[in-house]
Amino acid sequence: MPELPEVEHVVRALRHAVSGRRILAVELNLPRLLAAPSPAVFKRKLRGALISGVSRRGKYILVALDNDQVLVVHLRMTGKFISVGLDSSLPPYPHVIFHLDNDRRLVFSDMRQFGRMRLLSSKALQELAQIRALAPEPLLDEFTPEYLFTTLKKSRRSLKQLLLDQTKILGLGNIYASEALFLARISPFKSADTLSRKRALVLFEAIREVLHVAIDAGSTLKIDLDDQNGSYFGSDERFWRVYERAGEPCVNCGTKIRRAVQGGRSTYFCPKCQRR
Repeated sequence: MPELPEVEHVVRALRHAVSGRRILAVELNLPRLLAAPSPAVFKRKLRGALISGVSRRGKYILVALDNDQVLVVHLRMTGKFISVGLDSSLPPYPHVIFHLDNDRRLVFSDMRQFGRMRLLSSKALQELAQIRALAPEPLLDEFTPEYLFTTLKKSRRSLKQLLLDQTKILGLGNIYASEALFLARISPFKSADTLSRKRALVLFEAIREVLHVAIDAGSTLKIDLDDQNGSYFGSDERFWRVYERAGEPCVNCGTKIRRAVQGGRSTYFCPKCQRR
């Protein structure tokens, strides 16, 4: 599943490709990916609307329109946007096709069909339960060392599991939770409420660092909306210190990286650098 850095790069690519473009028509080939409104209302409200901007809230992509509507998209596991010309063939799984005024089509493709879309007013967006429940985002000023420390003290879950809770810390996924804990030299199995204020500050800085590095380096996926094989390609795994490196030597001490399962998710760690 795309994590915060990947979604940020998708947003940047979309902003460059579709901001200022007008939607001429919409084809909805998989109605069940639409949370609201009805397919007919969805297509009617989008027809003729000008795309005024693209942003995000955590992993939710927000496409603002000039009619006070906002298209909310969650990519989930395999959702992706692809831009194709009128004479080009459509990519696989073209569930939603946005016909734009520059003779191009923006296609939402999703092999696993877990992605979701919702169209609603800007006011309704602020009241949407899924948005209101989202926690502070690590790259924004609302995420502070004090917030992190207080949040940790309220939970007896393992640190890794807490970091994945989007109602506590927004945007971290399996990759960057593992990477941040390794950078901070903190065990992913340690109970959150036992972390000292000093160590919480180290974790705070590690979370921000791994996200900034991922974004600055192009994240784990390269975004190219014109790529017919899918808008994501070219893994940058060289930036990962522990993720998917089980059995390889730790970059710090040479001890073999281990893999464990926490809450059904893979956790990668160094047993020496990240002792409990």
